[in-house]
Amino acid sequence: MRFTLSSLRDAHSRLQNWLMLCLPTLLTFILVGCSVSYKFTGTNLNYDLIKTLQIDNIANRAPYGWAPMQAMFNNRLQDQYVNQTRLRMVKRNGDLHLSGEITGYYQFNKSVAADGYSSQVQLRVTVNIRFENRKTNQRWERQFSATAPYDANLQLSQVQERLVTELIRDICDQIFNATVADW
Repeated sequence: MRFTLSSLRDAHSRLQNWLMLCLPTLLTFILVGCSVSYKFTGTNLNYDLIKTLQIDNIANRAPYGWAPMQAMFNNRLQDQYVNQTRLRMVKRNGDLHLSGEITGYYQFNKSVAADGYSSQVQLRVTVNIRFENRKTNQRWERQFSATAPYDANLQLSQVQERLVTELIRDICDQIFNATVADW
């Protein structure tokens, strides 16, 4: 059997035409038949059973506190559930119910320098939360807290907003994980 240049070109052309016709069809079958679906919501909720969430105002009952902290905390907590679950927020009779209060806002020395003065100060926020899942009759009450250090050469007012934002984020993550996350 003898191949000529023209017969090789013809064979190559037929192969190209065949691939151009079959390849899109083949790829379509592969993509439709072998799709992989993965969804990470980070929650352990049965949305057929649990549809609503009630979050009461978390009041600032700390003996010492920063005025904007209460609003910052309530907004962050509600936003976290709205953005990371499909639960609908309601004012009363939610399938899940969160209530509580900010109970602590403290600063204390974390470390002392060689000269005997504080070199680092720690800020701590503590929140008491009551949780109820009315569909499963699960109830608990827990305290959540977070701490953040700052340089003792700085005044609390210089770092307060940044630190309180970090602490609130941390505490809201802890509450979310304890109530609906699969952690």
